Amino acid sequence: MAAQLHRDAVVIDGLIVAKWDRDLFEGMRRGGLTAANCTVSIWEGLGDTVDQIAQMNALIEANADCLLKVHTTADIERAKREGRTGVILGFQNATAFEDRLGYVQIFKDLGVGVVQLCYNTQNLVGTGCYERDGGLSGFGREILAEMNRVGILCDLSHVGPNTAREAIAESRKPVCYSHCLPSGLKDHPRNKSDAELKFIADHGGFVGVTMFTPFLKNGVNSTVDDYVEAIRYVFDLVGEENVGIGTDFTQGHDAAFFARLVHDKGYARRLTNFGEIVNPLGIRTVAEYPNLTAALLKGGFTPTQARRIMGENWLRVLKDVWGE
Repeated sequence: MAAQLHRDAVVIDGLIVAKWDRDLFEGMRRGGLTAANCTVSIWEGLGDTVDQIAQMNALIEANADCLLKVHTTADIERAKREGRTGVILGFQNATAFEDRLGYVQIFKDLGVGVVQLCYNTQNLVGTGCYERDGGLSGFGREILAEMNRVGILCDLSHVGPNTAREAIAESRKPVCYSHCLPSGLKDHPRNKSDAELKFIADHGGFVGVTMFTPFLKNGVNSTVDDYVEAIRYVFDLVGEENVGIGTDFTQGHDAAFFARLVHDKGYARRLTNFGEIVNPLGIRTVAEYPNLTAALLKGGFTPTQARRIMGENWLRVLKDVWGE
C-alpha cells in the first residue's frame, strides 16, 4: 500500500540545497519527487544570484526529461502528470534584494517563489538565529509587504525568534518555516520552541520539518523513524493541515560547502560547528523518498495524513501565496 500511495501522491520538499547535477536529478525522479524549493542564493548579492539563476535555468533546460521550472502550482501539477520534478527557485537569505525594494518584483519575474528573510545573522531586513535579535527592520517590513504583493512565500527557518514573530504578525499572506525541527526534542539555536511552532500555525503559517541530523535528537545515529518522530511532534502541535517535509538535503556537497554555510557572509566569523553530517538511515538520498511515506504509515499516520504531509499541504499554501 505504501508504494502505491507514494506513486499517486504529490511529493513536495520544502528545501533542498544539494549539489545540482544529473545524478541528483535522476534520483529525484526515482524517488518520486514532484517538486522542491531549490536554493539558488544563500550569501550572494544581486549579481551573483542572477548568475546562479542563469546556471539553474541552463540545468533545467539540459535535463528537461527530469526537470520542469515552476512558476505556478499548475506547473507542479504538470510535473506530477509528466513524471518530472518541478524546480521552485528559492533564496535562503534576502541579501539578493540588497537595499532595493524593486528587486523583489524582478526576482519574482525570474521565477523565484520562496525567500527566507535572514540566513543565521543580521542583514538589512532583520536578524538570524545565531545573533541577538533586534526584530524586523523598517525596510524588512517593506520587503515583506512587497513579497506579499508579488506572491513570494516568506521563509523564517534560519531567522531569529523576534524577527520571525514580527514577520508572522506583519504578513498578510501565510509564511513558513520551510525546514526546521522542534526544540522540544533537541535544544538547538536552529530549532523552534513549542510556542514558536504554535504561533506560526495560529497565524495561518506552515511548518516544514527537516531531517538535518545535527538538529535531530539522535544526531548522526538518526533513522527515518527518528525523522517521523519529529514530524509527529510538530503534527501534534500545529495540526495535520499545517505540516509538511523540508528535508534540507545537502546531497553531494563537500566540506568546503559546509564551511561556507557556517561562516557569516560565507567567509567571516564562524557561527557554529555541525560536526559529522550524514542523512538519517533509510533516507540518505533523494531516491529514498518512498521510504519516508512507508515510515509515516508505519508510524501511525493515515493514508490521508501521509499524502497531506508529503505534499498536499505545501501545494495548498503555495497556491494561497502565489495566487495561482
